Formats: sequence, structure tokens, C-alpha cells
Amino acid sequence: MKGRKVAIFASIVAALGGFLFGFDTAVISGAEKSVQHVFSLSGFWHGFTVAIALIGTVVGAVSAGGPADKFGRKKILIIIAALYSLSAIGSALAGNWYLFLVSRFIGGIGVGASSVVGPAYISEISPSRIRGRLVALFQLNVVIGILTAFFSNYLLASAIESQAWRWMFGVEFFPAALFFVLIFPIPFSPRWLAKKDRINEARETLKKLGAQNIEEEMQEIMESLKTDRRLMKPRLFSKKYSYPILLAFLIAMFNQLSGINAIMYYAPRIFEMAGLATETALLRSVAIGFTNLIFTIIAMTVIDNLGRKKLLIIGSFGLIFSLGMLSRIYFMQNFSGYGVLIYLLIFIAFFAFSQGSVIWVFIAEIFPNKVRGEGQAFGSFTHWAFAALVSWTFPIIAENPKIGGRYAFLFFCIMMIVQLIVVWKVFPETKGRSLEQIEKDLKIK
Repeated sequence: MKGRKVAIFASIVAALGGFLFGFDTAVISGAEKSVQHVFSLSGFWHGFTVAIALIGTVVGAVSAGGPADKFGRKKILIIIAALYSLSAIGSALAGNWYLFLVSRFIGGIGVGASSVVGPAYISEISPSRIRGRLVALFQLNVVIGILTAFFSNYLLASAIESQAWRWMFGVEFFPAALFFVLIFPIPFSPRWLAKKDRINEARETLKKLGAQNIEEEMQEIMESLKTDRRLMKPRLFSKKYSYPILLAFLIAMFNQLSGINAIMYYAPRIFEMAGLATETALLRSVAIGFTNLIFTIIAMTVIDNLGRKKLLIIGSFGLIFSLGMLSRIYFMQNFSGYGVLIYLLIFIAFFAFSQGSVIWVFIAEIFPNKVRGEGQAFGSFTHWAFAALVSWTFPIIAENPKIGGRYAFLFFCIMMIVQLIVVWKVFPETKGRSLEQIEKDLKIK
């Protein structure tokens, strides 16, 4: 039991990077209009300013895998915590647009790196029977961070008359500092230790983590690392990894083509487009964050029983319905009542129950031990590249009277129809399998 507690504690600490991930990405939703006004930004440069953090996530996602494999996930998590802290202070105190861009870019690097290293670390220290739930802790913390950012934005906008947006960014420093301190006691990944030929340390770490059959698990790990031992650096982009690469690309692409970040980053603006006042729009954004949290928790309770694929299929139906109805509302320009809020909440509920909870678990599972860091980086890169594209273009499209929200939501709806078909035909199920067994199931030799 003690070992299981160690695994859970280490997973919670690593998942705090997810909290900062969620907070850092969502905080802009309450500040973006003030930032646009303060720095006198056109629609194009405003979209760029929102997207700069996401451009940073692409850099972070691409650059994190190699160092994580070389120096260990734990050491990179420490660097990530420092990046979050620096970004929070820099964004809050920025005296000009360029310093603000640099600060947000640094935070984006932290987010991108965290999305690679956090789930990979948790997947490698977790017992297979509860791995789905522990890796899903990362996504749970993401949505808690999003909710906290929405609520913090609402409170600060209500309490501070001048430059509340600076406080919105600055409060992130405190959880970032806590994250930094808590990383030091957690263990290194036993699979990383084995990869570095630190076999005794790997065995001792497995013991601390409560492995039920240490020698059998060590044997599985060592067998999975034997292939390509002669190579200094295994090549991710080779034919034998084409299937997991395709899976990672597809789930990351569809995650963003659902429109999730357009809704998360611009929720207040979407509500204002429907005729609501700014303060009311911020409050309804809190409802979105709360719904996101509730359905992520529900997904965590069933992900290891229902499985990853079934959650994605169920979620696709709900996303298709809600996005279709949102598009219909904007086509008809019928904003009376609570239609926009209701369908946005349905969208968030099904997204959190499916894509939101599955993506980082699935990507962390499908790559072999020897290229997991790079594979996670590729999946995260794809995710953030599409996130930057959607977030940069959404305000330009949504504010165009000839296009507007109606075509944006229609496009997202069509993408979810495609996702439903692809998941049904192409995706495997990974629940209840060890990482080494999944490698065999995907026929990676």
C-alpha cells in the first residue's frame, strides 16, 4: 500500500504541471480584450498575441522529448516549473508588447514541455491496473487549472478597476513556485533508469512504487529496450513506428479541430457575440470551466473500465450534436434565451468525457519505452500546432460578418463526424495492458 501511495503522490506532483498548463492557457480568455486595448492591436496581431503562447507550446513540445530521454523526466519537470514562474512574473509586469510576447512565449514553452513530460512520467511510474486514472490526473489538473483561471479572472475583474489583467497573469506564480518545490522528492522513472543501465536503482524504484512482481516487470522492461540497443539514438520516424505515429497525429489533430481552444480562449468573446455584457460573459465562462471539471472526473472513474476508444466514440456523438446546434444558432442569429450557453456546456461535457481525458493517456501509452519521450513530443507538437492555428484564426473568422461563428462551428462539427469514423475504423483499445504488452499488440518490433 505504501508503494501505491508513492506512485499516487508522484503522479499528483507531476500532474501539477497540468494545473499550470490549464491555468496558463485559459487565463488569456479574461485578459485578451484588455491586452488588445492596452497595446492597440489589430485583429491579426491580436490573434497572434493570443497564439504566441501556443507557438511556444510547439517549441516546448518539440524540444522536450530529447532532454527528457537524456536527463530524465524529473529534471525537465523542474525546468518547466521555473519557466512557468518566469512567465507569470514577466506577463504581469510587461511594460510593452514585446516583453509581453516574450513572457507568454516562455510560458508556452513550459506548457508544451509539460504536455510531453508530465504524462510520460506518470505512465512510466504507474501500475498498469490504475495507469489510465493516474495519467488522467494530468488532464484533471488541466481542467482544474482552466476553471481556476476562469474564476480568478471573474473575481479580479470584479474587484480591480484598473489593470486587472496584470493580476490575472501574476497569480500563476504561486502555484508555479509550489510545483517547483514538490518535484524534488519524487522518484526518477524506473523505465528511464533502466534505459540508462541504472538497473539496481530501477529495481529499487519499482519496489518503492509498489510493483507486485518486480523481477517480472524488470524483465519486460529490459526486453522492450533490447531492440535497437546498437543504435545510439532510436529513430522515431521509421516504418516500424508508423502506426503509433499515425494514431498520435490523428488524436492530437482532432482534439484541436473540435474547436476546444477557440472556445476556451475566446469564451467571453463568444458570449459577447451573443449579446451578453462582459461581466456576465466572464461568469458564464466559469460555468464552462466547472462543467469541464465535473465531466473530467466522471471520465477518470470509467476510463480504465470502458476504455479509451469507447470514450472517444461516445464523445464524438455529443460533440457533433452540440457543434451542429451552435452553428444553427449563429446561422439563424437567434440569441434569445440560454441556447448558446446550453450547447457550449454540452460541448464541454462531451469533450471532457472523451477527447479531453483520453488524449494524453493514449499518446503516453502507444509509443515504446525507447522512443516514448520523442513520441510524446510528436503528439504534443501536433496538438499545439493545430491549437495555434485555430486560436490565431478564430477571432479573424468569427468577427468577419460574411463568415462569423456559424461557419466556424459548422467546420468543427464536420471534423467531429470525420473523427467518429476514424476512431471506429483505425484506433486500437489499450485499457488494462502494460506498456510492453501494448507495444506487442501494435506489432512494433
